[in-house]
Amino acid sequence: MPTRSDRWTTLRPWLGLAARLGLAAVWLLAGASKVGDLAASGRAVNAYQILPYDVAVVVGAALPFVELALGVLLLLGLATRLVAGVSTALLVVFVAGIVSAWSRGLAIDCGCFGTGGELAAGQSPSYLPEILRDLGFLALAGFLITWPRTPVSVDAALAGDPTVEDDDE
Repeated sequence: MPTRSDRWTTLRPWLGLAARLGLAAVWLLAGASKVGDLAASGRAVNAYQILPYDVAVVVGAALPFVELALGVLLLLGLATRLVAGVSTALLVVFVAGIVSAWSRGLAIDCGCFGTGGELAAGQSPSYLPEILRDLGFLALAGFLITWPRTPVSVDAALAGDPTVEDDDE
């Protein structure tokens, strides 16, 4: 009869695969939703009123490409722990930005999956759901930092371990 440890050892790589592909989808969708209008992405970053305008525009223009790169690397399963660490840092910045906007009474759309920016008069921001969503994404990244080797990944192929049963990572 399999023990609890045996079940975890069998299940963990597949949970990791789901986490990796889920986080890859998040980054690919976020980047793809912004890459077609880099100026709007810059305006969305500027709406947080944290960075000087010129810096916000550059960050906004670069962000979709960073998100797409993270998504592609996760989709491939290449440098998964590193990419999960960068994802964690970026998500912490996003959460801090949303908390900052909320605490300063700004009425903005986070711009996470689209153009974002200031909301029209009468519209209410949805900061709590955005923060909770990003905390869920942080949990996926944290899982991948802890257990980065997953099936169907370049990392596993390079390590020569397609079964990914090594718990020592």
